[in-house]
Amino acid sequence: MEAELNLLEVWIPEQMQPGTMFMLEQAGELGKVDNPYWAVLACPSCGSLGLITRQQWAGLEAMICGSETCSSEYFLDGEKIVYRRAS
Repeated sequence: MEAELNLLEVWIPEQMQPGTMFMLEQAGELGKVDNPYWAVLACPSCGSLGLITRQQWAGLEAMICGSETCSSEYFLDGEKIVYRRAS
């Protein structure tokens, strides 16, 4: 299953709908040196906001929603959000 990734050019948290991403202005300056935070992504299932790392942004690592009510797993594939298949 896939969803479209929407980019937000100006940080307006109220406009962060599920599947919306905002690239951090200081991307690469926060978090671990070898895998810093790169963007904010609203979970495509529930809309909870979470920081994503450079490797997650590049599609190299999956993401898991951090909400108490959602456990959606997904990764980025270009401009698409791809849900992780259950094994």
